Amino acid sequence: MGMSFARGTLFVAALAVVSVASAAKPGKALDLATPEGGIEAFRKVQCSTADKTPTVYYWVGETYSRVPGEPDRMLFRFEGMNVRQCVTVNDPVRGQGFRQVSREVLYYQDPVTGQVLDEWKNPWTGETVKVIHIANDPVNFRGPIFPKGADGKPYKTDLKVMGDHWWGTTTVPLFYRNPLAGDYQDYVGGTYHATEMFNFFGSVANLTNPKTTSADVSVAWTRISDWLPWMKMRGRAGELYFNGAGVKLASFADLPEGMRQTIEARNPAFKEPPPVDDQRPNETSWTYFKKMLPAPDGK
Repeated sequence: MGMSFARGTLFVAALAVVSVASAAKPGKALDLATPEGGIEAFRKVQCSTADKTPTVYYWVGETYSRVPGEPDRMLFRFEGMNVRQCVTVNDPVRGQGFRQVSREVLYYQDPVTGQVLDEWKNPWTGETVKVIHIANDPVNFRGPIFPKGADGKPYKTDLKVMGDHWWGTTTVPLFYRNPLAGDYQDYVGGTYHATEMFNFFGSVANLTNPKTTSADVSVAWTRISDWLPWMKMRGRAGELYFNGAGVKLASFADLPEGMRQTIEARNPAFKEPPPVDDQRPNETSWTYFKKMLPAPDGK
């Protein structure tokens, strides 16, 4: 979830359609029709109902170009991971909720060998550029989520249920000022434009089981976006689309060995989530790129 992509909220923004905390009676299945049941289900999908218990989302996929007048090209494969944890938050008016904190990485890989790329030869410009992978830290909820909203309305889940299957779908259109842009973008352009599409799936029996602290979840993720800034496309027409899928894992140790080794070598801090009281502003793939951006023309 990428994720992460456009705004660095690959999986965080999408899951925010569901909700938080633990209010079901012991031994009784969650009632998804109630605000408390829907919130606990959301927390089980997001992370764990046990405070400060790290969980991981892992996904893989492919990135393609789309340029008017030419066939689409597979430019990269990718492999991503988001590690997160939650903590219970109580409010005298809004009830028992939770807050989530996370950080995520995504590595671009050679489409043939699957090896992580450090350099990439741009097929349109012929220039070899440095690849800047996604390393967004943090990607946190902006605030706790409660059974009662700030407007006083009770939470209502958007999950769809058929038999033992549940699923949730979210489309996130993004249109905002590019962090790399100057002061006159309202006049000359430069707005970041993308769309992220998420689908989450699981078993109703697993989700509503009162003994389950963390739900088993599968995820599909698609993104349509502008060119990545490090590609140095210089305003060329075209866009990218990402298509990936993955699963929720119990811990960092459950990641594939190759992914664990890459994180340990390149981003070891991402083996654990941020502390639950983390108050830093969220990182995105664009703000992270700006930090990593060399001075223009080497100056």
